[in-house]
Amino acid sequence: MTARILDGLKIRDQIFAELKDEVRLLTAAGVRPGLAAVLVGDNPASQLYVKSKIAACEELGLASALITPPATVNMLDMLAVVEDLNRDNNVDGILVQLPLPPQVDTKRVLEAVDPAKDVDGFHPVNLGRLVSGRPGLVACTPSGCMEILRRNEIRIEGANAVVLGRSDIVGKPMALLLMHANATVTICHSKTRDLPEVVRRADIIVAAMGKAGYVEPDWIKPGAAVIDVGTNRVTDPAEAARLFRNFPERLEKFRAKGSALVGDVHPHAIHTAGALTPVPGGVGPMTITMLMSNTVKAARLRRASPRFSATQSTAGAR
Repeated sequence: MTARILDGLKIRDQIFAELKDEVRLLTAAGVRPGLAAVLVGDNPASQLYVKSKIAACEELGLASALITPPATVNMLDMLAVVEDLNRDNNVDGILVQLPLPPQVDTKRVLEAVDPAKDVDGFHPVNLGRLVSGRPGLVACTPSGCMEILRRNEIRIEGANAVVLGRSDIVGKPMALLLMHANATVTICHSKTRDLPEVVRRADIIVAAMGKAGYVEPDWIKPGAAVIDVGTNRVTDPAEAARLFRNFPERLEKFRAKGSALVGDVHPHAIHTAGALTPVPGGVGPMTITMLMSNTVKAARLRRASPRFSATQSTAGAR
């Protein structure tokens, strides 16, 4: 048996087409959704991520702005940047690219973002709305995982789901989304006893621990749907040999490049799972897709709120 591949790129294209239609309608009504990205310093990986997010905005017809405080920025100046964006009615979504430099309190900065503009879905208010099942902005990676499941018609209601990892930005919101979709959810972590046996009971597995090839093929119930959130760069030849021993083409590419991207699930799981997200090309594209979706959603929700109307009136009075 070979698993059905759950192609994140294909779903991204579907959602982008839907978002383009919605952006056209909003623009025709005089509303152009806007995303502001705050990129501190010159971290190459962060620059690459933000560049791809700005490119997605351009593709969809969203307005975008890039604010680039220096790596030496202090806490007060960082909070002032966020407050300016909170007050700017042309900005519907605020993205603070992580990591931030050590002199900046990351949690305090993220909590300073207006929850109505928190398109990353990290703010405690939005997490609280998710817990209580109320409408809000949901963390992008978990909501992207849900889109993969739904658009591939994988049954969630009544399924046994195991989430590997309990982070605030993936594991916990993922578990809540699955629970709201009527799955029976188990969250696993480093202290879980007899982890392989727990995973073997799952109809749906979401792996988000950040450990290359950690979930072995024999942990997976035949036919289970596996969502692999991990993106790990492997550089050790012995590790590559373990992961790619039955994939000579991937091993050859590793030897040519000296590195390879691997998920949290062992590549051999393709012969056990019923459906599987690839790495790369699975969950990764969905994270930016849902960031765009959240920006459009924020634009729609903000302009429907009485608070936005009041703010507009005040701005006009100036």
